[in-house]
Amino acid sequence: MISPRSLRIRRRILCSASSLALLAASDAPVLAQNETTSPPPSTAAPQAPAATPAPQESATPTPQQTPAPEAPQQATGGNVLPETRVVAPAERRRPRTPPPRQVVTRQPAAPTPTQGQVVNQQNQKFDAARQTILAPAGATSYEVSHQAIEAQPQGNNATLDKVLLQFPGVTQDSAASGELHVRNEHANLQYRINGIMLPDGVGAFGQILDTGIVGSLALLTGALPAQYGLRTAGVLDIQTKTDAFNNTGSVSVYGGSHGTITPSFEYGGTVGQTQYFASGRFLQNNLGIENPTPSNEAIHDRTSQEKGFLYLSTVLDPTSRLTFMSGVSNASFQIPNTPGLTPNFNVNGITNFDSSTLNEHQNEFNQFNVLAYQKSAEDIDYQISYFNRYSQLHFFPDPLGDLIFNGVSSDVYRQSFVNGIQEDTAWRVGFAHTLRFGFSVSAERSLVNNISTVLPVDPATGNQVDPVTGNPFGPPFTVFDSSSKTGWLLGTYVQDEWRITNQLTLNAGLRFDQMYQYVDANQFSPRISLTWKPYDGTTFHAGYARNFTPPQQVIAAPANLALVTPPTAPANTQTPEVPLNSPVLPERSHVFDVGVVQKIYPVPGLEVGIDGYYKIARNLLDDGQFGAAYVLTGFNYDRGENIGLEVKSTYTNGNFRAWANVAWAKQVATNVVSNQFLFAQDELNYIANHYIYTDHAQVLTASAGASYLWNGTRLSASMIYGSGLRSGFANTDHLPSYTQVNVGVSHDFNIVAPNKPTTVRFDVVNLFDKIYEIRDGTGIGVFAPQFGPRRGFFVGVSQKL
Repeated sequence: MISPRSLRIRRRILCSASSLALLAASDAPVLAQNETTSPPPSTAAPQAPAATPAPQESATPTPQQTPAPEAPQQATGGNVLPETRVVAPAERRRPRTPPPRQVVTRQPAAPTPTQGQVVNQQNQKFDAARQTILAPAGATSYEVSHQAIEAQPQGNNATLDKVLLQFPGVTQDSAASGELHVRNEHANLQYRINGIMLPDGVGAFGQILDTGIVGSLALLTGALPAQYGLRTAGVLDIQTKTDAFNNTGSVSVYGGSHGTITPSFEYGGTVGQTQYFASGRFLQNNLGIENPTPSNEAIHDRTSQEKGFLYLSTVLDPTSRLTFMSGVSNASFQIPNTPGLTPNFNVNGITNFDSSTLNEHQNEFNQFNVLAYQKSAEDIDYQISYFNRYSQLHFFPDPLGDLIFNGVSSDVYRQSFVNGIQEDTAWRVGFAHTLRFGFSVSAERSLVNNISTVLPVDPATGNQVDPVTGNPFGPPFTVFDSSSKTGWLLGTYVQDEWRITNQLTLNAGLRFDQMYQYVDANQFSPRISLTWKPYDGTTFHAGYARNFTPPQQVIAAPANLALVTPPTAPANTQTPEVPLNSPVLPERSHVFDVGVVQKIYPVPGLEVGIDGYYKIARNLLDDGQFGAAYVLTGFNYDRGENIGLEVKSTYTNGNFRAWANVAWAKQVATNVVSNQFLFAQDELNYIANHYIYTDHAQVLTASAGASYLWNGTRLSASMIYGSGLRSGFANTDHLPSYTQVNVGVSHDFNIVAPNKPTTVRFDVVNLFDKIYEIRDGTGIGVFAPQFGPRRGFFVGVSQKL
């Protein structure tokens, strides 16, 4: 029998054992949980509450623990389970990974631009804006840089007209007849410097502009946009050098055959906000005008010429600049002689004279100044300019010799002073339209004096000598003819360049011109052109232009025929056969032009183009030399037609450049309607009933050349070809064809410094010594023959400063 005390002891032991069993059961999941890998804290799910003893401190810190809810009492008789709390498992943090080490490469600080570089960048922006103002949309353009000019034979020692002979459709002529022709037009060529039109001078063969000032040279032809007026056969657009403002320059001397010597210099730099460039050249040789004989050296053909140019450009602020340009040319020419001429007249009993000793000469002086203000403000760019030009020409005859050979000795003086204003604006109206508009106004004061000594003749027979006595009908007498005029030219235009698509652009405009000179006239001139670029490297253009071309005022000055025509004057050697002197009229024309330029991608660097044109003219302007004096006199044909086709090509591959151009052209006209006294009656009658070739018309014209730079040595060659200008009665014949080839070689030596080369060049003009006539002394307005230059050797040295 068990006592009550023993029962109590057994009951306590059982309770203690039950408690230990429950405690062991409650610890099992916790231990199992601690033996597994704990998930990252961000994804750990909350655990179900379980009875656990109070947590013990861990060696690693644990997240803050949330108190567990109280455990419900179990229905197990009178036993109450102890309170338990859920302890989150200890979190093991991943070891910290150090951030990747960033290696910073320090770029060297860009050098601070110099004041000159800043000013140069500003001027380049203004140059680009100026090109926008005067963009030749729809016109045919052919351009060369001054580097390309330097790469040709003679480089910038060649005169400007000789450089232009390498352009498509440019024909060579004698200096007395205008030096060159663009698309078979006589004169009608407009000169612009930095977009500003220079007024016409009065010189016959003195060139005011020197090749050395050229930064780029572009010839614009075809259907010109409305901003180009007055002279429209071609626009010679000269951009002055832009790479000459780094306080450097050069001096050079060049010379050789025909007694040629031509020293020159140029220098440019930057001072503050102002860029400057100056150049000068002196030329002296024994071939000032073309030789009238085929001999190697001309007789009495010395010339002396001085030219100077100054360019200043000041940036006033980031949106505006002021530009000043000035040029001067002073030249004297001996008039070359032809030996062996037969005297034609008796002057006070003198009938013999050696024609090789004639002493005629001519002086020419030209000067121009331009002041231009340019502004760019948001979508508007404009330029307003003031310009003036003074020109003077004086021909001195041989008083006795001219009377003996020509029956007249004329002292001719011409003077012109022009002042004017030109304004051009480009306004970008949105993405698709650029509106351009502007105006020009100029006033010219001209003076033409002609002091002529003439010989009396028999009014019935025209003989100067009495056939019975053998004596002259009278002594020489003098006639003074003078004409002065203040004339005005006014022009205004508006045009819209409409970018229809990225490939198609329409340029339409309207121009109005008014002239108040020896004749008053005006005209509205619509212009329209279309430019299409269907593919990269392909450009089509087609256009129409209505043109109005006033004659040069000094060339249109009327002659007073009453001074030499009976009954107001005795019959004399200057009495015209046709006593009719209608005034010279402005030319009115329609021009159609179409062409394409294509880059040939299978041959990188090759570009070819073809262009066709057709012109219909009323009162077609022409002029010529109608006497011994080397001056031109203008007249009009009632109607004229001009048609032509030009093919051009250029190829550039590294240091090699080549070009080739060929042009076919035909210009015919009929019926002289002004200054009829210049013609004989039979010639005038023939022209009135026939379309004749103009004297400067040449059917085929070609040019080609190449240059190659090899180890500092540049080799170059160029060629011109002409099928011959017109000659004979009423221009019914033409001269033989000719080809002239020029070659050159130059090399840079680093004698002074590596960046200051010394350039030595050697050139040969007319390599094969081809003897050819440019004029033979016959044809309308052609007084004397002129031959092309014979072979000449030239050497030059230029030092970079």
